[in-house]
Amino acid sequence: MPRLARDRITWLLYAQLGLWGFFLYGFGPLVPLLRDEQGTSTAVAGLHSIGIAVGSVLGGYLFPLVARRIGRGPTSWLGLGGVAASVGALCLLRPLPATLAAVVVVAAFGMLLLGGINVLLSAHHGPAAPAALSEANAACAGMGILAPLLIGLAVGAGLGWRPAMAAEVGLIALVALVARSFRVRLPKTAPAPAAAAQPVGLTAPTRVRLPRAYWIAWVLMSVTGSIEVCLSLWAADVLRTHAGLSAGRASAALAAIVTGMFLGRLAGGRLALRVAPVPLLLAALGVSFLGFVVFWVSPVGWLAVAGLLVLGLGNALHYPLAISIALTAAGDQADRAAGWSTYSMAVGFGIAPVLLGRVADGIGPHLAFLLLPLFIALAALLTLRLGRALRPVAVAPPSLTSPASS
Repeated sequence: MPRLARDRITWLLYAQLGLWGFFLYGFGPLVPLLRDEQGTSTAVAGLHSIGIAVGSVLGGYLFPLVARRIGRGPTSWLGLGGVAASVGALCLLRPLPATLAAVVVVAAFGMLLLGGINVLLSAHHGPAAPAALSEANAACAGMGILAPLLIGLAVGAGLGWRPAMAAEVGLIALVALVARSFRVRLPKTAPAPAAAAQPVGLTAPTRVRLPRAYWIAWVLMSVTGSIEVCLSLWAADVLRTHAGLSAGRASAALAAIVTGMFLGRLAGGRLALRVAPVPLLLAALGVSFLGFVVFWVSPVGWLAVAGLLVLGLGNALHYPLAISIALTAAGDQADRAAGWSTYSMAVGFGIAPVLLGRVADGIGPHLAFLLLPLFIALAALLTLRLGRALRPVAVAPPSLTSPASS
């Protein structure tokens, strides 16, 4: 059984991912509030999720290039600094085009940060990487609990969401100061250029194709990401229209999802050292479905919030397990695989919540949320297929193809 050793580098990476979680889980409650503030429809407000998708694609493209140029550790710091600057800009801006542009920039820098953290933890912990990634995402969810609570309190006090989100900038500065004070330096190590790693006889553009298991895990991350994003963006609307909560209480209640994810990832870090990823992921999807049923059927606020807590417990392990499988399957192409994996977040932000928003404009958010069990069922089928694809990965040599097919 692998052992997870947590050193200063590990704790710093956990803290960095937690700071990204503050924005990511605070962003969901912002969208309905921006809709009310800007006087737009649900579908138009959902364009902010497309902004996240566009930024994710941009950041995913840039990550392997930047990581190779300046190193993985500096790339994660660059991403974190960019998040601080762009979140600060978002808090100062009010027109729709300006807030859309701001979330594009936040997401682009966020993907540099996320890519750096994922590959650094995977390389740093080896066989214990699934547990480390689960704990890192627990830190992400733990900080994510704080954001909707602060936003709900600020809105309830009549201050609006901006003072709560501006706390992100101060927290990033604090972590940077602590890391500098304790002289914690992240590794710069990057893989050798692709051409140098190629077998003799291959032309420079030729690359080793990422394996089938990686791409199944990629699609799985898109689907499970869609579940999480739809909940983050529109669950507050269901709590307002179906469970009778006020806008401030509904925004604060989204902390239940993130609390469940925090607890699930803490436990998941230990479970991942003992249980294989595929059966653990199937169990997590089952818990998500149970939580959805409780949330969706309940017209009572506290019971619907309890369903969100259970949903969070299930959702907790979706991303950590899928990204761990994906990076393991990618082998020595971890930077490239991490860059591509951010595109799955773009799919999650760019398609599912916009689709749900358009459906919600027609039939209401409560009925529109019936899309979520379909996503859960699709994720379960992909997980089963991933289990079958993983078996030959360890014994089959990689096939070679051109970059266009990867």
